Amino acid sequence: MKRIVMYINQFFGGIGGEDKADYAPSIQEGPVGPGSVILAGLKDAEITHTIICGDNFMTSRRDEAIGIIDKLLEGVEFDLFLAGPAFQSGRYGMSCGEICRYITEKYHVTAITSMNEENPGVAAYAKTPDVYIMRGSKSAVKMRQDASAMAGLAAKVLAGEEILWADAEGYYPRGVRVSVKCEEAPADRAVRMMLSKLKGQPYKTEFPIEQEDAVVPAAPVDAGKAKIAVITTGSLVPIGNPDRIPSGSASVWKRYDITGLDAFKKNEFYSVHGGFSTNNVNEDPEVLVPLAALKAAEKEGKIGKLDDYYYVTTGNLTILKEARKMGREIVEQLKMDGIQAAILVAT
Repeated sequence: MKRIVMYINQFFGGIGGEDKADYAPSIQEGPVGPGSVILAGLKDAEITHTIICGDNFMTSRRDEAIGIIDKLLEGVEFDLFLAGPAFQSGRYGMSCGEICRYITEKYHVTAITSMNEENPGVAAYAKTPDVYIMRGSKSAVKMRQDASAMAGLAAKVLAGEEILWADAEGYYPRGVRVSVKCEEAPADRAVRMMLSKLKGQPYKTEFPIEQEDAVVPAAPVDAGKAKIAVITTGSLVPIGNPDRIPSGSASVWKRYDITGLDAFKKNEFYSVHGGFSTNNVNEDPEVLVPLAALKAAEKEGKIGKLDDYYYVTTGNLTILKEARKMGREIVEQLKMDGIQAAILVAT
């Protein structure tokens, strides 16, 4: 009987929601949450232990979390490590990726997790040796589908079967090229692909080249003379959320006039962010957007002029396409207003 250890966050471990995101790692015997779905797709294997850890604890206190998990795994023997599925949740994805990377290096076993393509964990960990990230769904609505896909690859790994290329197995490319026998000659395949391209028909290259964003750093500015704006992805809005900024998966941004304001005050502004506990922010909005400090810097001449507006959206489960769109739109508005620099706070 093959033995599996699994990692899940506080939500899927039944500990709690965002209020328990600082939950320290613990361990339970047997499958918990999605582990039961995965186990149903396996033969001659058992999930002997499940590690549960809060998303904040793993992402912000990584070394401490790893140390605790090491102690929890003392004396535990296992043949495979599973984590997630993490769907589109950024912190959960980064947590799954980091623990999978560590486990493969320390315990020399294969690790499998699952994430949506928009999860930052894919870019960060897809090419980690001995870690497979399955192509996952956006939300837990497709939990059974994603967990079953993990189980399918897990079964092959445990059985010692050959793991095929990324598209064939459903995981993200790992930077490893696999030789495949093909009946059609290379020249014939190349001509067929070229003809499809010329006809405007679908085709797929056998040698994909990854496209990466090239971000050129902006030239420095003299802060003492510059007009500066402040932007937050922490969803700080006027009480009542008049423009209905969503708590997650945002595709819109807004700007609000701060002329005459010296600070953001309780019961006047609050955060509608759905990805972290907003209690502290709602008690004191300045911890999210330090308007008082910025106003003081303006008076002291440390910044030339603070913009009359602050910009806000929600950085939670936002897909890259929408993030890029909002970024371009905000930059366009900033340029129209003569802004030389922007401070992105509380991300």
